[in-house]
Amino acid sequence: MPKSVLLLCISLGLFATNAFAEPTDGKKYLIIHADDAGMSHSVNMATIEGLEKGVVSSASIMVPCPWFKEFAEYASQHPEYDYGIHLTLNSEWKNYRWGPVSSRDQVPSLVDEEGYLWDNVPLVALNAKAEEVALELRAQVNRAKEFGVPLTHLDTHMGALFSRPDLLEVYIKLGIEYNLPVLFLKEVDKERAREYPSLVQHAQKFANQLEAESLPLLNEIAQFYDGDTHEERRANYVESLETLGPGVSELIIHCGYADDELRAITSSAERRDGDRRVFTEPAIASMIKNLGIELVTWKQFHDMQQPAAAK
Repeated sequence: MPKSVLLLCISLGLFATNAFAEPTDGKKYLIIHADDAGMSHSVNMATIEGLEKGVVSSASIMVPCPWFKEFAEYASQHPEYDYGIHLTLNSEWKNYRWGPVSSRDQVPSLVDEEGYLWDNVPLVALNAKAEEVALELRAQVNRAKEFGVPLTHLDTHMGALFSRPDLLEVYIKLGIEYNLPVLFLKEVDKERAREYPSLVQHAQKFANQLEAESLPLLNEIAQFYDGDTHEERRANYVESLETLGPGVSELIIHCGYADDELRAITSSAERRDGDRRVFTEPAIASMIKNLGIELVTWKQFHDMQQPAAAK
């Protein structure tokens, strides 16, 4: 994948069956993953379109967001798809904000003076107490379970849980506690180490802990922000598919409709609409198949790591 646009963010006939080969067999497996479900109605409907009509193989849900309940209801009624929790510690839009799932008096280090989650990751890293982070993230997972969401994995909104070693430890322990895979790499390259210094000294330790629990680790993660036009961004995605390496990779996208609701929330409405359009294109589905890429879910990825006696 083109390194200049490769960033770590911190689920047809194209899909694999529940049993597939180990990732060491030289095959190319790909999770096309839609972030931010639950953020808004527009994002919810576009994510559902990607799952039902496109090649999106997984999605993750922002439990603190106002439109969580809508997507949770859908997920509970459609357990055939793949759903994770987009563990959320910040609320980044100017006028569209959300607070914690836990009561604010239980997690005072996680909220600003207006009672919302911190605006950005540096403020989370500066203020959040690890024990309160653990409390809040457990509340997010439990709330999703209470609403009937069939959970398959965990990941981290905007990489906030990679911002400090103790928050990273909370993240890893949460995955082990719930026996859910977490978004984590087998190896951390220099580019990611610069972006997330907490990974440098601790990545191998945490990778070993996850592997000891038979929780899978990705070979590669990518998402793209480069490209001023839809055509340029589509070309980035095409190149990433054409140069995909062996093993299990995740390509992170953000689906939406460029409607009044989403434009009022974020300046990324057009990009999100573009992601939806690209990954519901029949041409992209055909390309993936012709390239010999097997689309998989987090559940399948987890299942293939389980000891034979447990399967």
